[in-house]
Amino acid sequence: MSSTQLTLSVLDQSLARTPDQASQALHETLEMARWCEQLGYERFWVSEHHAFPSVAGSAPEILLAALGAATKTIRLGSGGIMLPHYSAYKVAEQFSLLANLYPGRIDLGVGRAPGADMSTATVLATDGRPKFERFPKLVSDLCGFLRDEVSQPLVSPKPPKALPVWMLGSSLDSAALAAERGLPYNLAAFINPQADPRLIQYYRERFQAKTSSPELGSTLNDKTENSPTTNKKPGNGQTPYSILTISVFCADDREHAKLLQQTHDINLFRFFTGQSNGVAVTPEQAADYPIGPQLADFMRSRDDTRAVGTPTEVREKVLELADRFGVDEIMAVTNIYYLKDRKRSFELLMQAMSEG
Repeated sequence: MSSTQLTLSVLDQSLARTPDQASQALHETLEMARWCEQLGYERFWVSEHHAFPSVAGSAPEILLAALGAATKTIRLGSGGIMLPHYSAYKVAEQFSLLANLYPGRIDLGVGRAPGADMSTATVLATDGRPKFERFPKLVSDLCGFLRDEVSQPLVSPKPPKALPVWMLGSSLDSAALAAERGLPYNLAAFINPQADPRLIQYYRERFQAKTSSPELGSTLNDKTENSPTTNKKPGNGQTPYSILTISVFCADDREHAKLLQQTHDINLFRFFTGQSNGVAVTPEQAADYPIGPQLADFMRSRDDTRAVGTPTEVREKVLELADRFGVDEIMAVTNIYYLKDRKRSFELLMQAMSEG
């Protein structure tokens, strides 16, 4: 696949540098959406996280309304709505409303993960019981409400036909469910850097244009060629369509790109190990940060499925990953400390990938 055939999109996580900077983080998300629209990216998605001091994006359905008002043409979506917390009917209403406000521009991505620790997930559940085991049924209900497969109650406003439901995930379960429901699939390699490329192959082979149950007897040990189909419309229910979401750190020189990546890794490691208290390390601090064995291992574990470096280096890695996973689209998440560096990374990525 050439770079000109590969669709490029964006995932933004509204990261705050401190817990008191949520307003700034959200306004930077709005600015990034306008910037990415200007650069020519296909879609701009926002994530859902709860009880994370450094993440301002806890309600994507509200943020998407603001993003729609701030932009004109770029597709907007949830990456994603954590469906086990909610009523499928209410989510159908929310996104039908958004899709009527911004016709032809809304994507509804759903996932099973809690987007939080389990104590927070329990509080999010109206009855104190998270419904992760009911996720396949919730997806079925949601699709039914949006596609008039469920006669009562009616969703108001009426859902437009051009409202695709996307399956998000990083495991065999999500790939199988996307195939079974005939949904486009977004594989989150930035969350699971060890995600198996054969998940996309598995999804494509078992994709069902209708909702009948697929045969799930074969496993990821099956070996066939990846054969992505380009120039397809995702969400048409007739053909498989896949996105690979990866971290990208692109800069004018390799040393600066590595510092941007190192800053992100240090902050993520500090969060996972309970050291951050929601306060991010700056690139200036990261340059002299002690890299112990655990942190070094953590950083190396993420290197295989992300693109870091100059535009030429990033372009080569993005194309290699797109080919290895056999996807139709790459979605870049670029959690960089300074807004100017974040904007420059997306600018350089688009310039590099626009080359023939």
